[in-house]
Amino acid sequence: MVKIMYLSPVAHRAGHDDLFAEMARDYKLPGTEVHVTSLPESVGRFSHIEFRSYEGMVTAGIIRAARAAAREGFDALAIGCFYDTGLAEAREVSGDMIVTAPCAASCEIAASLSNRFGVIVGRRKWVDQMQSTVHALGHRDRLAGFYHVELGVTEFQEDHARTESRLIAAGRRAVEEDYAEALILGCTMEVGFYRNVEDRLGVPVIDPSIAALKRAEYGALLKRDCGWVPSRKWSCEAPPEAEIAAIGSFDNGPAFGGRIVVEA
Repeated sequence: MVKIMYLSPVAHRAGHDDLFAEMARDYKLPGTEVHVTSLPESVGRFSHIEFRSYEGMVTAGIIRAARAAAREGFDALAIGCFYDTGLAEAREVSGDMIVTAPCAASCEIAASLSNRFGVIVGRRKWVDQMQSTVHALGHRDRLAGFYHVELGVTEFQEDHARTESRLIAAGRRAVEEDYAEALILGCTMEVGFYRNVEDRLGVPVIDPSIAALKRAEYGALLKRDCGWVPSRKWSCEAPPEAEIAAIGSFDNGPAFGGRIVVEA
């Protein structure tokens, strides 16, 4: 059995845990145990982290959660935000636990299925930051573009017909006008829509929540079967534990606000 965590980096009160637990039940392998978690209220009363300032506020909580998950013996952790918030920071303190996130995972999968992909995002506000991330991941030449549908994070699940219609319209622009050969849904709250969009447009459509979950699962299997764990050389060097202990705030306070266990 492998054990992975899907961390929703917002407060538990946002109510996203059940949605991602259902996703995990549908897509995990039989031998995988998944813990769907969210952050405690003490981190902040965030229902989304669309703004960089919100991201800055929750990053400390993501670091604390990553350390707690590693100490609990998780094989891998997926950070559930397409900004890949706190990914580098969490990896630095994760010990032998694999850490991934939706943008990195989705781009890796899309690049394995196509030569050129587009990303459908919620609001135009998000594009600059997400584009920088895709470029930094090495996919600049594969990127057809970003296509916004002017829905915020909390709006995707409000009216499914409206969301699906906008995703299909944006995807059609990407495929027919900019020659995208695959699409990525650029928000974890777009979960549940990829199949219908894929059927309508005839190209692979990557759901980032599923991509992050499956990439974490894959990393956990590679760790178990091949012994591949995160490097701790040069830029991957972890802070000294003595310094972390002296600072204190890395491990103080609750790490999680909610937890749903999807059993193997």
